[in-house]
Amino acid sequence: MDAAPVPEPTTAHHTYANGLTLLAERMDHVRSATFAFMVPAGFTREAPTQLGLASVLAELLTRGAGTHGSQELMTALDNLGTDRNESVGPFNLVMAAGTLGRNVPAALELYADILRRPHLPEDELGPVQELLTEDILGLEDSPQDLVMLELKKRYYPSPFNRNRFGVAEQIKALTIEDLRAYFAANVHAGGAILSVAGAVDFAALRDQVGELFGDWPGRPTTPLEPAPHTPESVHLTRDTQQTQIALAIPSAPFTDPDYYAARGAVGVLSGGMSARLFTEIREKRGLCYSVYASHDTVKDRAAVVCYAGTRTDRAQETLDVLIAELKRLRDGVTVEELDRLKASLKTSLVMQQESTGARASAMASDWFYLGRVRTLDETQAAVNGVDEAAILKYLDRFPVKDPTVVTLGPKALDVPI
Repeated sequence: MDAAPVPEPTTAHHTYANGLTLLAERMDHVRSATFAFMVPAGFTREAPTQLGLASVLAELLTRGAGTHGSQELMTALDNLGTDRNESVGPFNLVMAAGTLGRNVPAALELYADILRRPHLPEDELGPVQELLTEDILGLEDSPQDLVMLELKKRYYPSPFNRNRFGVAEQIKALTIEDLRAYFAANVHAGGAILSVAGAVDFAALRDQVGELFGDWPGRPTTPLEPAPHTPESVHLTRDTQQTQIALAIPSAPFTDPDYYAARGAVGVLSGGMSARLFTEIREKRGLCYSVYASHDTVKDRAAVVCYAGTRTDRAQETLDVLIAELKRLRDGVTVEELDRLKASLKTSLVMQQESTGARASAMASDWFYLGRVRTLDETQAAVNGVDEAAILKYLDRFPVKDPTVVTLGPKALDVPI
């Protein structure tokens, strides 16, 4: 006998007078919960002379807050069994924690201190600066990461072309006053999102968040205006035996109706050993040791991003074949390719529904980009709508031409126009 269908979870939301939005979804099959604060203090808000400041702030926020010193705070969070993560993106500083559902109220009390009453201790600034400077220096030992960061720097307009790492010299020059000023200017309730998924009760959660954050000052967040920009290709000369190739072409952003068709096109190219780039470039021709494509979106703009790492003597051929495979999408896709990519997209969707962390993140992302949370049925319908006609329609809007190419190695390559 077939099991009764499981009703789709309902997402509840409440926006407080100060601009903070609470999103919550109860997942009855779990005993844990994850919450994620998304605060509009991302690295695009940094001054051009203080690149990396937001990442320094993210590290300092948990080093003492409220009545807890740095070690006391860590112990209190550990005693609640929290699995924590702090990160900085282009637009938001994100602080997330997973724990048992019954521990969420106590954990939220600690995060109210972290976000509203952090110590930002001056004696901790030096070690954080050293830690993040080492991360930047480590990029020289990771040419793949380096070429991808340089690609986004050349493809996107300022300030969207920045990255979380920043500039080592500017990080070293930061003072504690710089950190406190940035915190005061950017970490506030206006436009902030608290997303919670798992074993939670919305009514009790709404009341507690109101008590902890209802009087948190909030103000409108000034929209960011991108600077005039034309993407440019560049070669980074390095005395290496290999060449790294990174490429970007315009695509449909998250808010675009053709977003899932764009994901579908990328899924045909990449996402497994049977995908076109792996099959045609690595398996059939043996041109490279690594090749993939992904979809990157930054608010109202996006790109299909490709990477290949290869021997220097085969780099030009690798680039030529990579672009040829991008263009060959316009000739159509097979039923087998469509079935494979839909299975992949649906698997990701199912896994999201089974993970409190993934669901909390997805809800926050939906609200940030769309101003609402999509239902599972809506997303499922969008995935089911990805067919050959949808992909070809997307390619008509976003044809493969004038790629932005960044290469790293001993010799520059010819970039087709």
